[in-house]
Amino acid sequence: MKFFNIKNYIICLIVIILLVILRMMDPFFVETLRLKGIDYYQTKQEKIKSENISIVEIDEDSLDKNGQWPWNRELIAKGVEKAFESGAQLVVIPILFAEKDRLGGDEYLINVLSELPVIIGQSASTKGKGKPVPRGLANIGESLDGWLYDYPEAIGPVKELGEYAAGVGMVVTAPELDGVVRRLPLVIQIKGEAYPTIPLEVIRMFSGEQSYQAKVDLGGVQAIRVPGFDPIKTDANSRVWINYKYNFDKVSFADEDWSIVKDKIAVIALTGEGLSNTIATSTGIKYGHEVTSSVLQMLIDESRLLRPAEATAYEILITAAFCSLLIIGALWLSYIASLALIVIALSAGPYIGNYLYNSNGWLIDYTWPITCIFITWSIATFIRFISESKSKQQIKKQFEHYLAPPIVKLLQKDPSLLKLGGDTRELSILFSDLRGFTTISEHFKTNPQGLTELVNRYLTPMTGCVIEYNGTVDKFIGDALMAFWNAPLDVNNHKAESIKCGLKMFDLLEQLNKEVMAEGVDELKIGVGINTGDVVVGNMGSEQRFDYTCLGDAVNLSSRLEGQTKEYRVGIIIGEGTVKGIEDRFNFVELDKIAVKGKKEGVRIFTVLNDTSLCVNGGTVDHHNTFLSFYRKQYWNRALKMIEMNQITYPELKDYYDMMKDRIINLKDNKPGKGWDTIYRATSK
Repeated sequence: MKFFNIKNYIICLIVIILLVILRMMDPFFVETLRLKGIDYYQTKQEKIKSENISIVEIDEDSLDKNGQWPWNRELIAKGVEKAFESGAQLVVIPILFAEKDRLGGDEYLINVLSELPVIIGQSASTKGKGKPVPRGLANIGESLDGWLYDYPEAIGPVKELGEYAAGVGMVVTAPELDGVVRRLPLVIQIKGEAYPTIPLEVIRMFSGEQSYQAKVDLGGVQAIRVPGFDPIKTDANSRVWINYKYNFDKVSFADEDWSIVKDKIAVIALTGEGLSNTIATSTGIKYGHEVTSSVLQMLIDESRLLRPAEATAYEILITAAFCSLLIIGALWLSYIASLALIVIALSAGPYIGNYLYNSNGWLIDYTWPITCIFITWSIATFIRFISESKSKQQIKKQFEHYLAPPIVKLLQKDPSLLKLGGDTRELSILFSDLRGFTTISEHFKTNPQGLTELVNRYLTPMTGCVIEYNGTVDKFIGDALMAFWNAPLDVNNHKAESIKCGLKMFDLLEQLNKEVMAEGVDELKIGVGINTGDVVVGNMGSEQRFDYTCLGDAVNLSSRLEGQTKEYRVGIIIGEGTVKGIEDRFNFVELDKIAVKGKKEGVRIFTVLNDTSLCVNGGTVDHHNTFLSFYRKQYWNRALKMIEMNQITYPELKDYYDMMKDRIINLKDNKPGKGWDTIYRATSK
């Protein structure tokens, strides 16, 4: 069902605005959800083997072979020599050598460091120990103050080791608010001085430069550059997103064959139980040196992950715009189409994000957009459901006593079929009224409740009759009933349906009379007037109370025709607008041409004979038409003779002919003249 309400749309827009504000505030749960979405990209991507880095593990086998940790550093130095003998291009040792070797191996290690390119580690801390080895940093643009991760102290290597090592890099991690490491700072700050982490120090060493550069603007660090390499884009805090797609060749320090390090960077790291901390990452638990190696390999092959600073703004704008359009679909499309749309929208988010990740390395947040889309769609759908439910209940309340149940259900399914506020259309209108109601009321003078019960017993079957023939009960006026056809829904054969209903009312009245006459109540009689014409139909009244009704000249004429049934002494009178087009459907008999009270122009009026009356005359009304012809030509004597014959031919019209007989006698005495228009002008309603 198409159901769109501007008020509902505005409510949904307010929801979108609140969601945008929530995203801009970026509370814990929003950020966590975004980070988990980024983890999804990492877990779904294909793993590849690192071509530049191998890891030499000081594992349990190494400890079993060489004794407990810490070892004599001469043994570490010999491991470095073995790595180069096996073809390594560079050795990285992310291990802290903060104190002199109590076993006396520092001298041997210093000699090795002085001859071979080795990078060792140092770390940030809260208390500090030793002296960290700085590295020159030139910042281009604004100051770095307030942007880098700032630590109070550091743990540096033994002085001689730091001096002879080819480079010294910080061994740090920067977990996100959920404890997972997804980004690593390339530069940190200690007491106002910048220090590179191991991956950046390795890149610097390969360049042969002694320093590096940081581009800084008002929004923080934009990029880190090592001369000879392309700038490395970072976030405002000099962090890079870590790509965990790499698998590394590994060998135990205790193994004889270290050939896997040939032409690669050899990372000698601790993996023995209790010697190295593990870190939670996007793809699971890893050692710290694996995180460092992933960042280093990512920088080497430029397989970098990017989340531009403007990404958030674009995500908010695109999501808000899409949700604004989605609201229209949720409020207007069918539920099935709306459901299909939301399924496509929710599936498209991860798909597009994953595509951009794999093709460009872009980290697009799909979690907030699909959450926003789902919440907006859910609220819009809920509001629509509530609105439709209220509308259905209102329609049911308004029409259940006046329309056939199938029509009520159709209106509930599609309220657009009901145009509120007034619509001009052709209706067939029926009025019925009890005759002699005053006399009946006197019978119940001492029992008003009995009169009410009698009226209800009469109106109940009449109402059911209207509904049975697809009509709409407009109102009850005391003992009178007003109904119409062809609204609120189209009734193609509304003229015929209204006449069938009028005729059926007399059958129902006959059944009711058998009951009430047995109770001592006088016989009930009714008059029915039916007319067809263009009227205005819709909800009319005040803002506080209104009814679904119709107004127009055709309505007034129908009421007047019902009143004229007493004058013409027939049960039902039908206007010529109703008869037109269905002349062959019923046994119509033209009664007269009348100008009802308050009108100047005359209309032809008809009644309907039953089949029994027609059988007497061979199935035609020719004799009656002959009578009317004589009457209108002022052939009074011929007309009176036809009355005598027709009262036998059409016994159903006997009382009508008596009335016409009296009229003709009066006209004979008061000749209308040659200009007579044959219209009878009623003086009563």
